[in-house]
Amino acid sequence: MAVTKKSKITIAFAALVVVLIVVGAFLGRTKDTSPSENLSANAGQKAAPSASQPSAPNSEPELKVIKTFSRKDCSLAPWLITDKLGYFKEEGIKLVFTGELQPPQRVPSIINGDNDVTSLHPNALAVAINGGAPFKGVVRADIEPADDIDPTFRHMWWFVNPEKYPNVKSFADLKDIPGTLKFSIINTSSCSDFLANRILDHYGVPRDKVEWVMMPDVQAIQALKQGLTDVGGVHPPFYKGMLEANNLKIADSLEAGLDPQVAGLNFYVFTEEFIKNNHETVKGFARAIARGQKYINENPEQARLWTQEVIGVPVSANHYYATDLQIIDNQIIPWLEDLEEHDVIPKGKLKPSDLVVHDFEQYEVNPSALNKNSNLNSQSAQGTISPSAHSGETTQTEAQIETITNTSSNQTNSSVIGEQTLARK
Repeated sequence: MAVTKKSKITIAFAALVVVLIVVGAFLGRTKDTSPSENLSANAGQKAAPSASQPSAPNSEPELKVIKTFSRKDCSLAPWLITDKLGYFKEEGIKLVFTGELQPPQRVPSIINGDNDVTSLHPNALAVAINGGAPFKGVVRADIEPADDIDPTFRHMWWFVNPEKYPNVKSFADLKDIPGTLKFSIINTSSCSDFLANRILDHYGVPRDKVEWVMMPDVQAIQALKQGLTDVGGVHPPFYKGMLEANNLKIADSLEAGLDPQVAGLNFYVFTEEFIKNNHETVKGFARAIARGQKYINENPEQARLWTQEVIGVPVSANHYYATDLQIIDNQIIPWLEDLEEHDVIPKGKLKPSDLVVHDFEQYEVNPSALNKNSNLNSQSAQGTISPSAHSGETTQTEAQIETITNTSSNQTNSSVIGEQTLARK
């Protein structure tokens, strides 16, 4: 069959489109960069060279690169703040963000070596190890704060849309709603289902009444507002967004009935091979991240501002974090027991020592620089936070979210928000 002139033009045009797509995908790909470089870029500054770029000759000692996927969620703060304050660099480490991944892609990225480290709750870590992942937790990340600490720092809050469910004030009221309920969740075998299920158990709501719908927290806010889900569970950076959307808080992670620190328990995880081959680097990572987490706990407002700038949405607070290198095996047990009781892993197959190593507990968290940046919580740091960001600000504790503007209506919701937040305190 003869090819007409029109056909040739069509084929040439299609080929050009393919070429443009390929070139555009290459130019638009996520580039390896450190968390603090992302912060500088967001502030309109010139980013420092990434680990993939050559540094000036003899400019500084060579740093050991540790790779992890990029984050714009509740887990960002320790990576960002520890890097921003130079704690990684002091330990000879260059932390590199390699690009965002969907939750199901994160564990495989550690196994195949595309990334070196992630953070996992004990149930997610156990499920991965049960499936053959050669993982070990080396130091704790977030933990549940004591009940006398501001509830804004509790690991999770759950909300309903009061327009859809005006009679629901707590998890107990969910029993009266017919049929299944859609709960937003970042990923299964995580804090979201573990904690929600324990609260459901506490109030006598059957677990099979829940249908889990996977989405990031930032999408959970809109999904709940639009009635696409029935219950939205989110983490501290997104409490403010939920309240701004006039959703009603019905529970928080304290109601899971767990011992102090257990509800939010999370570990930084490497492969066993990486730990064996890079013991000093992992030790430095553990020391640095613990220092960064101590800074976050002691300077929550500055940490909130930095996190907010990178995430790009209003942030209420960050998680509450472990500040030492201790790993407490008993804190892992409730997470394992829940998996066993519901046939996710075989009973007795895994014990806490199969999930973690205690190799790094003997080392002291270097306190030398813990306070040298203490002035950052009251003024701009190296120009990354504009002065206007600090003018007239108040600490965003739960009782102090006083006047929040509803972006869709430009009307303030101070009285509604005050009632909702204090009612659950």
